[in-house]
Amino acid sequence: MRQQPDMKQRFARRLRDAMENSGYAAKPAVLQREFNSRNPADKPLTLHGVRRWLMGETIPSYSKLQVLSDWLEVSVHELMQGSATPSPKMSKPRPMSHEDRLAVEAFLALPVAPRRIAREVILAIARANEAR
Repeated sequence: MRQQPDMKQRFARRLRDAMENSGYAAKPAVLQREFNSRNPADKPLTLHGVRRWLMGETIPSYSKLQVLSDWLEVSVHELMQGSATPSPKMSKPRPMSHEDRLAVEAFLALPVAPRRIAREVILAIARANEAR
């Protein structure tokens, strides 16, 4: 399917915004590293390929959009269309203890770089727990 240039540019803007909103610099090297670390089974993406996404030259395949969606915690629909729709995999929020709320508040108060590190540690622990 041939995409219109406007559609590609809008996708690129939404991808850059999603990266920045998640605490990542919207740079090709960052996108390449983070995407490939989350999609190890596929052939690794090249720097040139992800640069084309960020520049609005191409739009990734649906399977790659799903990896982006999971990583950046936005729906594929939101990346493609720009309007938020409830993600089917979002679950009902679980009750939090007072200590959990304090930890979340401390996390949200961190600057971008330490927040990114803390997020990666938490996600690694969660993945290890799911693997059991």
